[in-house]
Amino acid sequence: MIGSFFDKLKSGLTKTKDNFTDRISSVLTGALYIDEDLYEEIEEILITADIGVETSLEIIDRLKVKVREDRVKDPADLRQCLKAVIMDMLGSEKGSVIPESIPQVILVIGVNGVGKTTSIGKISAQLKGKGYKVLLAAADTFRAAAIDQLEVWSSRAGVDLVKHQEGSDPAAVVFDSIQAAKARKADVLICDTAGRLHNKKNLMDELGKINRVIDREFPEAARKTLLVLDSTTGQNAVEQARQFMEVCRIDGIVLTKLDGTAKGGIIISIKHQLGIPVNLIGVGEGIDDLQEFDPEAFTEALF
Repeated sequence: MIGSFFDKLKSGLTKTKDNFTDRISSVLTGALYIDEDLYEEIEEILITADIGVETSLEIIDRLKVKVREDRVKDPADLRQCLKAVIMDMLGSEKGSVIPESIPQVILVIGVNGVGKTTSIGKISAQLKGKGYKVLLAAADTFRAAAIDQLEVWSSRAGVDLVKHQEGSDPAAVVFDSIQAAKARKADVLICDTAGRLHNKKNLMDELGKINRVIDREFPEAARKTLLVLDSTTGQNAVEQARQFMEVCRIDGIVLTKLDGTAKGGIIISIKHQLGIPVNLIGVGEGIDDLQEFDPEAFTEALF
């Protein structure tokens, strides 16, 4: 099982690896000395892998310190040093879908098109597979397609769904979902929400209203807010996260479409710039291709 997990992660990171690690290996192979020119070349590769300027500069600074401390002279040995720096930057905290306590309410936020509804479907399927009773709330009432899409995923995952009509009050959907979750003794209630970032005031009001309903109707439930980001958008994903952080507290990131981009370095950027843990990463289309993020496995697969 561990083998297949790692293989899937490795193949999902192929484009990033080609753009990042292979280019670094090529630069190190051709280098005679460890000098400023070499560091600049590495920095450029880091930036093009969408690690971002700020994070790339921090990595280079830490790399220089490590090279001095370990008295590294051979450019080929820089690869291991860089790997150690990145692993240290990502920390050791593993992501998980397992609730710390039940009942739990998971609010899922994110702009349209990032794979939010698909992620909810995959998370609910994983939780159900681990023996949890899951209920979905279709509280993204802004788009009719969001409700229909969630309905398709609820039947695929084999979990119940509470929905109202398009245009309904999202907080009313959450209210009904909480009553259903209590009546059916659900372990986890996952709420889809609208992600209209261009109108932050509306989004803030909506999420505030939803949270007040949960506070009032389900105070015993643990709560988690997951932000879904599309890794193919690179640094734009970091900017989106910053904007959502202004609107609400975010407990974890779900990073989708990692297999479709050469910009997998975005994970390092998110961790360094935002300090929010990446909980889950999407490395394929399949229902089990949303994986719990393991920093060590990620770095190993990258290198």
